[in-house]
Amino acid sequence: MTAEEEHELLIEAPAPGVRLLRLNRPMKRNALATPLLRLIADALAAGDEDPSVRAFVITGGDKIFAAGADINEMAPKQAPDSLADVRPLLWARIRKTRKPIVAAVEGWCLGAGNELLLCCDIAVASSSAKFGQPETNLGIIPGAGGGATLARIVGRSRAMKMVLTGAAITAEEALSYGLIAEISAPEKATERAIELAGEIAVRAPLAMQQAKAVVNAAFDMPHDAHLAFERQAFSLLFSTEDKKEGVSAFLEKRTPDWKGK
Repeated sequence: MTAEEEHELLIEAPAPGVRLLRLNRPMKRNALATPLLRLIADALAAGDEDPSVRAFVITGGDKIFAAGADINEMAPKQAPDSLADVRPLLWARIRKTRKPIVAAVEGWCLGAGNELLLCCDIAVASSSAKFGQPETNLGIIPGAGGGATLARIVGRSRAMKMVLTGAAITAEEALSYGLIAEISAPEKATERAIELAGEIAVRAPLAMQQAKAVVNAAFDMPHDAHLAFERQAFSLLFSTEDKKEGVSAFLEKRTPDWKGK
């Protein structure tokens, strides 16, 4: 990785317990080339292991979140190259992040950019944001969740429309589809995402991680198995110091002091 590539992801601490990852390839419209994708995966893994980090925010620039994969990187690849590509492993690492991730979207969120959004747990978008999976315009299809995960979130018909036509949708449509959770004023998405991450960061860390795992399991498990998994996670938290502290703080009418234990 070159020195220039190492600066394609800016890491900040905008609030206690919150780690912000800012995509920083403005001349390439924040295209998610493999070095940048690796930086994101590494930063999330490092934050997952850091007890001082309790939530993440991923954001791009004021006018674009991410315009997709890097077409110049993709252009020379043939099928064997794609099958041996490290990118699926990097995407898998991003999806396995245990701590909550809030996305902040300004402007365009396309292709791999929208697939990065799908890896996040809560998404805030400004009223000017646009979302799309335009890969079929290039004679290919989404390859990192723009078909599989998108359909699970927005439904079959809406996902078909986005993928088959390649047309972008507005922030209002994304909200109605369930793709995002909130719409902010223009240029305020990151500010609001940091607020949300801050609200998460002051809550019990283990409970936040278990809650994320349980909600995400809705995509993968039959309902009966999911209910059993939820109850197991619920029961395990009863043995934590944070559960004892949470109950004591409630009864004593004080702010809890979470330890993440």
